[in-house]
Amino acid sequence: MTARALSGLLAAVAALAAAGPARAVPPQPIQEGPDAATLPAFSGRPASPHPVAVPDPPRHPFMAPNGRSNLHVDGYQSDVHQGPGPLGRDVEKRSTFLEGVCASVTFDSRGRIETVCVGVEGPKLLLLEPRTLETLAALPLPPRIPGVGNLFTDFAGGGYFYLDHRDRAVIPTTTRHVYVIRQTGGGTGFEIERDYDLGTAVLPGDKIISALPDWSGRLWFASTSGVVGTIDPASGAVRSRPLGEGIANSFAVEDTGAVYIVTDAALYRLEAGAAGVPAVVWREAYENSGVQKPGQSSAGSGTTPTLMGDGLVAITDNADPMNVLVYRRAAAVPAPRLICRQPVFEKGASATDQSLIGTGRSIVAENNYGYSGPGATQGGKTTSPGLERVDLDPGGGCHSVWWSPERAPSVVPKLSAANGLVYTYTKDPQPQDPSADAWYLTTLDFESGRTVYKRLGGEGLGHNNNYAPVTLGPDGTAYVGVLGGLISLRDRVSPPGAKAPAGSTGGRKGLRRLRLHVRRLRGGRRARVRVMGGGTRLVKRVDFVRGRRRVARDRRWPFRRVVRVGRGRVRMRARILLLDGRRVTRTRVVRRARHR
Repeated sequence: MTARALSGLLAAVAALAAAGPARAVPPQPIQEGPDAATLPAFSGRPASPHPVAVPDPPRHPFMAPNGRSNLHVDGYQSDVHQGPGPLGRDVEKRSTFLEGVCASVTFDSRGRIETVCVGVEGPKLLLLEPRTLETLAALPLPPRIPGVGNLFTDFAGGGYFYLDHRDRAVIPTTTRHVYVIRQTGGGTGFEIERDYDLGTAVLPGDKIISALPDWSGRLWFASTSGVVGTIDPASGAVRSRPLGEGIANSFAVEDTGAVYIVTDAALYRLEAGAAGVPAVVWREAYENSGVQKPGQSSAGSGTTPTLMGDGLVAITDNADPMNVLVYRRAAAVPAPRLICRQPVFEKGASATDQSLIGTGRSIVAENNYGYSGPGATQGGKTTSPGLERVDLDPGGGCHSVWWSPERAPSVVPKLSAANGLVYTYTKDPQPQDPSADAWYLTTLDFESGRTVYKRLGGEGLGHNNNYAPVTLGPDGTAYVGVLGGLISLRDRVSPPGAKAPAGSTGGRKGLRRLRLHVRRLRGGRRARVRVMGGGTRLVKRVDFVRGRRRVARDRRWPFRRVVRVGRGRVRMRARILLLDGRRVTRTRVVRRARHR
């Protein structure tokens, strides 16, 4: 795509961001490139589940449940979903064109998607229906500061956010504030509940990269210039200290109260000292070439720290080739803190800007070398391979287990412990069509590293994920934020271990409870019709029919309309289309209106 076309796409994204919907907005699919129809939609074969035993990190008391709370799955930043993702069985794809890359995908207590999408003018908070991708609510956040940051590598001011234990989004803003935003009207709107001003700690020209709570509920934040601090959630008091080293990624929080931050020079363990002032417990410098390699947003590690195993923390350095590093994370240790240093990928072609997948004793790293921005993957171009698994040795040290040649320019990969698949998002060369820009959801077997299957996510610039992750939803759907918005890929039949769609009672019992309710209004000629019951969250669309004529259509819960029925006896039907494609009908006879 040309620079002019890219400018047009971003202008369209900005225009879409200008207004928040009062009602649910059906998704507008992301436009496919010209070569989409000629590309293979699927390759490989459907997977059989091979569960992997991965300890689930402790549930954070001030964050949504693990798997639902933030970009890296949990407070330990493990990038491991305990539930399943798609197995490749009749995979269905949907997309919605929104106002930018929807990176952090979280799920509220009703299973709805809450995400911040960052576009050319700034970020926007959205609530989406997880199956249809309808927009249920939207709230524009403070816009970008003109001339500050690279549009495609600036994650500050909303790129990282988390969903708390009360379904509230906690979001750093471009104005150096932290907003706590709650849902209103049952999920039809948003409202700022708290506004913490960090202007005295994060000075003009600096930006908040991330904010997370520790296990006591105290908010921590980090800025791009290296300021770390805490916020007392009750009083709003801010305490901070400068580390003097740039920070380009999020951080991890441990159930001991410790916080782990990686700067462009070192890995830190911090704790809250007197009055909440951050105190450095230890600092470990890592090898750094001093070069911001293509594929990185800064000349540093590129990883959010991953807490794993028995008191360990993993990052990469910025050597050439780069190394996976694993440290003991205790406050004091009797032996050297570094226990693993394993080179990954080729010299002159190794870089990452993604958190590591961390299990009890295994790590998966991804190579992003060559991704200098969307132009690096346009016109059939792609980046250096691959993905690599590193395992810890029982007596200390570590070794490489497998290397995959897949090319994942910039996605945050995830592991499903339930089915043993690593999910990534690849840009493959297309020998039959060298100029095609084909993006695929790609799965690797965690044990062997072999590619299991690929499913086309889309073709063209709008399907470039640009540093956004793969996120596995509670119902087994894989979501990928892309430049055009958000795409979803799911098996036609949910994989074993997946949860029922949000709000449903599940299965036939939920469907049996669906019913059509009709009540005449004053005057008798109109009636309020509504589909009710425990299975309404299985519903995608309802057509209300009087006699043989459709009189209303509703795509949004609570599936209620006012229709004209006349004063005579009439048969009303609700033709219901379910999210899984099934159709059911509910009928009710409305008696003749009483004459007054």
